[in-house]
Amino acid sequence: MARIVGGLGVPHTPYFPRFAAAEGPDGEINRFFGKVRNELEKHNPDVILIIDTDHFNTFYFDNYPTFGIGCDDTFYGPVDDVALMPPRHIVSHKAMGLHIHRQLIGHEFDTALVTNYKVGHSVGVPFYFLTPDLNIPIIPIFLNGHLPPMPLAPRCYAFGKALREAIISWPDDIRVEVVGTGSFSLDVAGPQMFPGENYGVPDLPWAKHVIERMLAGDIEALLSEATEERMLAAGNVGGELLNWIAMIGAVANDKADWIDLQEIRGHAYGVWAAGGRQ
Repeated sequence: MARIVGGLGVPHTPYFPRFAAAEGPDGEINRFFGKVRNELEKHNPDVILIIDTDHFNTFYFDNYPTFGIGCDDTFYGPVDDVALMPPRHIVSHKAMGLHIHRQLIGHEFDTALVTNYKVGHSVGVPFYFLTPDLNIPIIPIFLNGHLPPMPLAPRCYAFGKALREAIISWPDDIRVEVVGTGSFSLDVAGPQMFPGENYGVPDLPWAKHVIERMLAGDIEALLSEATEERMLAAGNVGGELLNWIAMIGAVANDKADWIDLQEIRGHAYGVWAAGGRQ
């Protein structure tokens, strides 16, 4: 059966490839992502699942599922003009995606089946830094962390646990990494932007509090605190925290090994060891 070998949490700011190139290899962005990449290489996965909130590249207001899974041999992206990362066909794992979709339905998560799809920076940017050769198959898992009504935090944690059961029921002996991506406090092109910028970090204390909960493994408290109202008070994309919560459920380890905070952008970078039965 498949084995989950670890979990990662990272941001996905679309400007980061350009900023990182300007800063050089010793710059802040490359250092933060490089530390996570080192852990990913130690985990040595055969397949990566990324739990992501789509930014209106795969879906739009007229059709925006709460949960979805990409099921194709390849997908195309990023399609939203990420500097230094031209769109391309990215290898996925269709058979495993279809298996996970069927298993999630069996666990009472009526997850959308997504085919012939494109993705944006929220999938592309993490792998620009983590697997720049794009040589490991990637399966996108879509979770609505933007548009109210968003799924409840306990529901997302349960979704992660169901996702775990789906993964480890795959019959082949392969190693799987689960990535959650997004920000805890960030406002993009909204009323809480910093003066002269196109983003803001409205509630850095909340981001620090979330990290404290994750480092302590205090998931029950975090699930009760991460209401839709509370997350959106920390910025119009603050619901991306739900992607991390689902990832934590999938790795079956509530306590992070370590998390670094990038204060100026309200971002976090973290690693979880795999827990639970395999």
